[in-house]
Amino acid sequence: MENNPSTWLNAHGQIEINYDADKNNKFKMTRLSKIFCGITLLSIPAIMYGGYFLLTILTGQSNAELTEFQKSMFKAGHGHAGLLVILSLVAQILIDHAILSKNWKLIIRIGFPLSAVLVSGGFFAAAIGTNVTSPNNLIAILYVGIIFLLISLVILGIGLIRKEKP
Repeated sequence: MENNPSTWLNAHGQIEINYDADKNNKFKMTRLSKIFCGITLLSIPAIMYGGYFLLTILTGQSNAELTEFQKSMFKAGHGHAGLLVILSLVAQILIDHAILSKNWKLIIRIGFPLSAVLVSGGFFAAAIGTNVTSPNNLIAILYVGIIFLLISLVILGIGLIRKEKP
């Protein structure tokens, strides 16, 4: 392991990290990352309420009559919302370290949280209605979200692998 101010091996061969290394701004978040992370964190109470709503349905405390298909779609939407919000938060920090133009960084900064909304929203929208047993045409929202997520992941991955120009 290279000997730099942020990481090294101690006498026992364990990795030690110097958390004061931001003197070189290596660990500092950009203003845009803070804004997008803040907005994303503010969306979590809505996901928590969705979990409460699901819990009332699954424990029989709600009068809502949903088909098994609807329950499955709502569970999938809720689960994907939580997972993709966490991915969005991590991505915002990784974007700060990617070798990409400002425009590409902004596109994927928006793409990650937007995909969380579209993918989870697609599951919910596709199951809206009474006695629904198969997805309606609003399932297209899910597929649009998947495309946004895929594009954002590929661009970020390339940006993290690229070498800086000398």
